[in-house]
Amino acid sequence: MLEDLLSGAWQSVVFGVVGVALMAAGFLLVDVLTPGRLRELIWVRRNNNAALLLAANQLGIAGIVFTAILTSYSDFAKGLASTVIFGLIGLGIMALAFFVLDLLTPGKLGEIICSDEPHPAARVSAATHFGAALIVCACIA
Repeated sequence: MLEDLLSGAWQSVVFGVVGVALMAAGFLLVDVLTPGRLRELIWVRRNNNAALLLAANQLGIAGIVFTAILTSYSDFAKGLASTVIFGLIGLGIMALAFFVLDLLTPGKLGEIICSDEPHPAARVSAATHFGAALIVCACIA
């Protein structure tokens, strides 16, 4: 029983580290997709557009990691591998969704997101990111 508890605790730590790493990759992805530095935009300039997009991205990645762990294989290594693979696929799908939305709409989405003026496109972009993540979640389950 104690061995199962320790094994489960260790697996939780490993899955947690992988989840945080994927969320950090999500941060970097949004940073690349938008002009300027997210650290500056959100924490210094308090840009709501960029914060909304990043929040949707982070929740989307967390949802993918959650779903991958919840439906994980009984084999720890396979479950961990599927979490990493689906997390990376999710990041790729979110980036693709951003580029497609940018192509379908007027202006440059990255510049709109970085604007200090609140813009409805930020909500649409955030929904697109989160929706892309939900699609990946459905593929996992």
